[in-house]
Amino acid sequence: HMLAALRTSRLPRAKNTPPMLALLLATPTFMVAPAPPSSLRAPVRAATSMGSLDRRAVGVGAAAAVALGTADRASAAEGGYPKMTIKTTQGEMEFEMWDDVAPKHVKSFLTLAKQGFFDGGAFHRIIPGFVIQGGDPNAKVGYGPSGTLDGADKAKVRKWGTGGPGYNVPAEFNERIHEFGVLSMARSNDPDSAGSQFFVCLGNLPSLDRKYTTFGKLTKGDDVLRKIAAAKTVTGDIPFERQGIERVDPL
Repeated sequence: HMLAALRTSRLPRAKNTPPMLALLLATPTFMVAPAPPSSLRAPVRAATSMGSLDRRAVGVGAAAAVALGTADRASAAEGGYPKMTIKTTQGEMEFEMWDDVAPKHVKSFLTLAKQGFFDGGAFHRIIPGFVIQGGDPNAKVGYGPSGTLDGADKAKVRKWGTGGPGYNVPAEFNERIHEFGVLSMARSNDPDSAGSQFFVCLGNLPSLDRKYTTFGKLTKGDDVLRKIAAAKTVTGDIPFERQGIERVDPL
């Protein structure tokens, strides 16, 4: 059940977090981190129905995956991974993109970035200790004039977590583990339903390993990621103040 939360409209839940945290998974049309379908469609102040991804599983059994992924990554990184930056309202983060284990996801993400698909967006779900989730084009609109949920367009906010690029990327589950700074793709219950919604891990999340496609990792900007993770949220793990994704640029 925890995996359901990381789907396009939902994400799995972190330790001691309510069921709503399962929103990291994607809804049928929503491409995001693990969360139950339709969990991302809650009104600004109303509770949303989220998947039952249990974040309490975080911290169990990651050793094996670490051992398997180390040698794999060492040899693949010899020539260097492609990189990209995400410029946010809190600062800039830089990521390496694991095209050796998730080539289709990396190609799709970088192609969308070159097209400006992510520019002007926002992280529409933040779960402390778990993940921050973004990549939904619907999250480009909805906040009020002040950049907060005061005066927000609730009809638009309800659509956050349900959008995508109009196509799906087949699953590329691999041995790279979900740990702090790792970039992974949200999806719906269908393993091959990833699109543009992604999440960045805020801790070790072994319950997601080999169930969501990891395709990169933070190399610079730990402080920025922590600032975003500390943003105030309301019911549904929605940031009260817009945590903007101003630009995404391949390097």
